[in-house]
Amino acid sequence: MTGNEAVVTTTTDRGVAVVSLCGDIDEEHAPALARALAGTAVNGLVRTVVDLSRTRFADSSVLHALFDAQRAHRAAGEVLVLAGPLQAAVRRLFEVTGAASAFRMADSVEAALKS
Repeated sequence: MTGNEAVVTTTTDRGVAVVSLCGDIDEEHAPALARALAGTAVNGLVRTVVDLSRTRFADSSVLHALFDAQRAHRAAGEVLVLAGPLQAAVRRLFEVTGAASAFRMADSVEAALKS
């Protein structure tokens, strides 16, 4: 993977869907994130963890996809957890927008798998 390449992957760990973001995620990549999250909302698993620990940058399109996913997960009776640690630019996005308080957050994927 090159320095700017963004990747969205979905795996299952201990019966939990894990959507991992890597790189700079912006409006170009938000549709792939939205598709991945929409798939986890209907997969029958009770929890989805979004691993943001390797995301260097995220913009408002990412927040939009996360809010949509949160609504879909709640409607399905499932839990969406965002996992860090958040890198500076991503942490700033959540702080500036006040979005952090709207999500269940965990310090790591491991903690999110247990929460």
